[in-house]
Amino acid sequence: MTDFAKLLLRLSFGLSLALAHGLPKLMSFSEKSPDFSDPFMVGPVLSMAFAVFGEFFCGLLVALGALTRVAVVPIVIVMATAFFKIHTGQDWSVREPAALFGIAFICIGLLGAGKFSFDALIFKKR
Repeated sequence: MTDFAKLLLRLSFGLSLALAHGLPKLMSFSEKSPDFSDPFMVGPVLSMAFAVFGEFFCGLLVALGALTRVAVVPIVIVMATAFFKIHTGQDWSVREPAALFGIAFICIGLLGAGKFSFDALIFKKR
């Protein structure tokens, strides 16, 4: 039952992040990247590229259970940046998604992907 719960957690949060947050950024990359927030002073295009990588590509990796513990790291960085830097001083309703996604992906990283994942297929314990 625990492995099914891990699958449900990975699919729901991974696909939600990838499709509802990462995909719109990816689809509007060329038009929105010049004005994207640049919290680490690396340039708005690179900042948006990292956000797209974390939200879309890593979100899909987590949903598939592929390189799960590695894939959660960029996601947690993006969510922490959104919560602590980008949306600082804004209402909780604006900051809440970053907090919930961040906590969920930290839990996924700590729990691991479970047996219903690509990680389980690739990294079978011998």
